[in-house]
Amino acid sequence: MSAKWEKQSENKGKLTFEISQDKIKEGLDVAFARVKKDLNVPGFRKGKVPRQIFNRMYGEEALYQDALNVLLQDAYSAAVDETAIKPVGQPNVDVESLEKGQPWVLTAEVSVEPEVEVGDYKGLEVTPHSTRVLVGDIDAKLEELRQQQAELVLKEDEAAENGDTVIIDFEGKVDGVAFDGGKAENHSLELGSNSFIPGFEDQLVGHKSGEEVTVTVTFPKDYQAEDLQGKEAVFDVKIHEVKAKQLPELDDDFAKDVDEEVDTLEELKAKIKDELKEQKVADAKAKIQDEAIDIAVNNSKIGDIPAEMIEDDVHRQIDQYMAGMQQQGITPEMYYQITGSSEDDLHKQFEKDSEKRVKTNLVLEAIVAKEDIKISDEEVAKEVKSLAEQYGMEETAVRSALNDEMLKHDIAVRKVVEEIADSAKQTREKKEDK
Repeated sequence: MSAKWEKQSENKGKLTFEISQDKIKEGLDVAFARVKKDLNVPGFRKGKVPRQIFNRMYGEEALYQDALNVLLQDAYSAAVDETAIKPVGQPNVDVESLEKGQPWVLTAEVSVEPEVEVGDYKGLEVTPHSTRVLVGDIDAKLEELRQQQAELVLKEDEAAENGDTVIIDFEGKVDGVAFDGGKAENHSLELGSNSFIPGFEDQLVGHKSGEEVTVTVTFPKDYQAEDLQGKEAVFDVKIHEVKAKQLPELDDDFAKDVDEEVDTLEELKAKIKDELKEQKVADAKAKIQDEAIDIAVNNSKIGDIPAEMIEDDVHRQIDQYMAGMQQQGITPEMYYQITGSSEDDLHKQFEKDSEKRVKTNLVLEAIVAKEDIKISDEEVAKEVKSLAEQYGMEETAVRSALNDEMLKHDIAVRKVVEEIADSAKQTREKKEDK
């Protein structure tokens, strides 16, 4: 096959390629086999007309378009491989020549990935990240556990305070008219949790069980329900109960209650310290990795990013996000209804960082090529097993969903990321907080 690439601008060009006579014959055979099934020709049973009779009656050219449809994808892919270009988006294909007895000639306007000139990516200076666990960190975790173990004790004749939980009925109205979602009975609300409209919880502080309170609030201008944005609402609230948190003492009994593997408070503190240390090490590694990769990308020279790459990335992010939602039983329709958003809103959300993601992927792939990283079949098998365990799937299902080339690509990129992070030096001066 003969293919030629002519660069016309930084990210666009014309790919000219041919389909050989041998391939054309194969395509025509397939096209005729499909067409003849529905042919009614006098003197022949349906679907039994010979090829020579068809050609005499209709001309072989009548099969060209169907044959081209059969052959085009493989011919285009072969031309891409031959010219070693990296297309993005869909090509705009034109027919130059379908001359009988000659190779067919086609052209395609193609957008391609920008060129990348890799800069320094090893031994980069990054900001130091402490993994030291402070006494205050342990105390904060213990307090969190105390809050989780707290009991709610009824306050008979005492006013509600921030931190208390109230059991309430409420009904809200805007301009005297009730609105959807503005009414509930026996609703449990922790004052100070900021789970209601700003100002609602504050107006219940100081009131006792049995009291009826009128609460006036203004919905935020960015409230999820557009018809309520910026509007004033009046809620009639009935307080049934006021309950205060009763926190457990920090002693050995508390330690055993929250963790059956320990017998004393000191053992619990030691275990918390180990867990916090492990988390801080993981967090520091992630931050170093992110910073080092950002620096490596900034050190590299990258051509203009084609719009098709941005769009592909955004749609990929949306698909992954929605797949995660559906695993939780939330359909796209439910998600948009719950969040009061639309597909356009989600598109804009992921579009913000799309260029950065695309540039990062381009640089990492360029480093993979520069390092000439090869992935073994054993590494692929290990990756398949790991993914199967992670998602609770059969290994065969993972193999059918992800081919070896995709898996090798992901493993190679991960190796590059680890190499960049592991070689980074925590010597960069920290920026002063402003």
